[in-house]
Amino acid sequence: MTLVLGSDLGRDLRALGVEPGGVLLVHASLSRLGTVVGGEQAVVRALLDVLGDDGTLVMPSQSWQLCDPAYLADPSVPPDRYDDVRAALPVYDPAWTPTRTMGLVVEALRTLPGTLRSAHPHRSFVAHGPRAAQVVARHDLDDPVGEGSPLAALHALDAQVLLLGVGYDKCTALHLAEARCGLPLPTVRNGAPLLVDGRREWVWFDEPVVDDADFEAVGAAFGATGGEVVAPVGDATARLVRVRDLVGFAADHLGRTRRAVAGQERPDVAPAPWVRTAAPRSGGSAAAARRGASDRR
Repeated sequence: MTLVLGSDLGRDLRALGVEPGGVLLVHASLSRLGTVVGGEQAVVRALLDVLGDDGTLVMPSQSWQLCDPAYLADPSVPPDRYDDVRAALPVYDPAWTPTRTMGLVVEALRTLPGTLRSAHPHRSFVAHGPRAAQVVARHDLDDPVGEGSPLAALHALDAQVLLLGVGYDKCTALHLAEARCGLPLPTVRNGAPLLVDGRREWVWFDEPVVDDADFEAVGAAFGATGGEVVAPVGDATARLVRVRDLVGFAADHLGRTRRAVAGQERPDVAPAPWVRTAAPRSGGSAAAARRGASDRR
């Protein structure tokens, strides 16, 4: 593997077209970049240096460990222990709750002083820079990737998306396209331990069922239009796109392809695989949780 310095990353990011002073949503694989001196901290530092003092760096910071056990359906957790698990899980704390399966680069940004985090207990985003508060201000429990989410804020801010050593299957912006593709998303029951009026409560909510199985195909079709810039950053292949361009294209593409697959044009076709059955209802309300969930970074 190539030895990569922070200055090498900065040079490559500038050549790729990352905009100084812009808003940048990043999905990154540290291992794909090469042997980075300084590791994940050097990656975050290089991104912030290229963006400059007026730029804002954003990453998804999901914490699946706080999902309802019935939603996760972990075979190591028997259903008769679900209530015990719900009672034992720690309250979501934007300042402390770690990410899960998101990689080291996200954790380096999450723990950087001055970083803000959105209020969703499972699908949060972290942001650092002058527009960070605007990005994370709203994150509805029942709309984690749609109009009530940081993804909509990123679209409004005309952000760029950087895929750094990862594919379109990791591109969370495509979930906004799902929400806008004109097809109703099925919902599933989920929940999380939250502070509501200063007290811990288990809060239930219905959330849309999203699916990334066709995201690579969407990305390939988008790339064929010339809408992406592809170049090396370190040892990794990097892709840079604009949120508005990608989401606009993908919403149309998904609307057409998923409508056909789901049988909405052919009633003899079986339901699409992303349609799932919701878990049983019980417990507190999402509306109440909005009063207690807040960004504390």
